[in-house]
Amino acid sequence: MFNLYIKVKPLIASIIAGLFIFQSVFAATYTVKPGDTLWGISQRYGTTYTKLMALNGLRSIIIYPGQVLQVPGSDNTYVVQKGDSLYLIAKKYGITVDMLKSANGYKSDIIYPGQVFIIPSATSSRTYQDVSRGSIERGVIPYTKEEFDLLARLVTAEADGEPYKAKVAVAAVVINRVKSGIFPNTIKDVIYQVDAYGNYQFTPVLNGWINRSASADAISAARDALSGVDPTDGALYYFDQSSTNAWLWSLPIAARIGNMVFCYGR
Repeated sequence: MFNLYIKVKPLIASIIAGLFIFQSVFAATYTVKPGDTLWGISQRYGTTYTKLMALNGLRSIIIYPGQVLQVPGSDNTYVVQKGDSLYLIAKKYGITVDMLKSANGYKSDIIYPGQVFIIPSATSSRTYQDVSRGSIERGVIPYTKEEFDLLARLVTAEADGEPYKAKVAVAAVVINRVKSGIFPNTIKDVIYQVDAYGNYQFTPVLNGWINRSASADAISAARDALSGVDPTDGALYYFDQSSTNAWLWSLPIAARIGNMVFCYGR
């Protein structure tokens, strides 16, 4: 019995140590910063926003600055070694220096041994650039700084007071129209479209609410939608559930979110 105990005790210790190592390798934490979205964080760690939701038991894509999230661990991080440079690390992982710096919120070109860097996914469809630079960004569709702001302002005007998911859905409808082939092919032209009968497609353009500044939630929602999040799965229309427009109600319903109804086309 004594010998069995001696043999079992190290075995149990080894199992516990192994579990600890497994957890430390495959799980880490990330503290949400202002402007972060689940999609953006997922791209930094080479995963998907749905996996992050599952990992953290989240029921929505809303996150808050200061919130601590479980994220994939050391497989997507790199510890700086003596002789390293940002260029060499970026080259090692097939990414650009700008992607590496942006993923880590790093401004300097100087690095030190022992620093830990998040390695962003090289296959991300959206480059890690600040939209404020004004260049053409590439999410699920190309867009400019001005178009990003316009989309966020439309979301503010149309879905202020609605759940965050509805805000993302409004932005997604605009993006779906750009991609559809039956509407104009830019965000700006979709939002400002006037049909053959002189009707505006979006009421805020007609009443001027489109000119109000975008809210923080609307900016995040626009960013998520441009990153590929679509709660409607392809809807081309939306309206308030109080609408009496028979034609809109005749369309196939894709989703009901808050007080809003999202529909496919015919």
